[in-house]
Amino acid sequence: MDVIVVIFRHILAAIAIVPFITFFGVWFICFGYTRDKKRSTRISMDVTSVLLLGTLSIMVTNVFGSSILYWFVILLFLLAAAWIGREQNRKYGQVHVVKLLKILSRLGFFLLSALYFLLLLIGIGRYMTMT
Repeated sequence: MDVIVVIFRHILAAIAIVPFITFFGVWFICFGYTRDKKRSTRISMDVTSVLLLGTLSIMVTNVFGSSILYWFVILLFLLAAAWIGREQNRKYGQVHVVKLLKILSRLGFFLLSALYFLLLLIGIGRYMTMT
């Protein structure tokens, strides 16, 4: 039983460290099931966005020694949700929560991906200058 737990931990660690492996894995599974490239891409983006949030939290703490940037990103998400919700309320008279979450997830995918690669390069640079 311990071997299964260790294997499961290693798989989760790999998924958390490199979330884009998950993107392609989810994409191939979804595409195999639905045969729809557009839908597979959207689902993969949604799943990867959630994983990127957790990964960025760890990366920001390791690179800068503080989690202030992570909380700033969370604040940006909350402000974007408020703004999108206000616009939906203005246009439709109500807030469509599912649409709001999809918009945040897809925008977040691009923002978090850029931050991931930026922090990855900064972390590599710091590691190289320390040794």
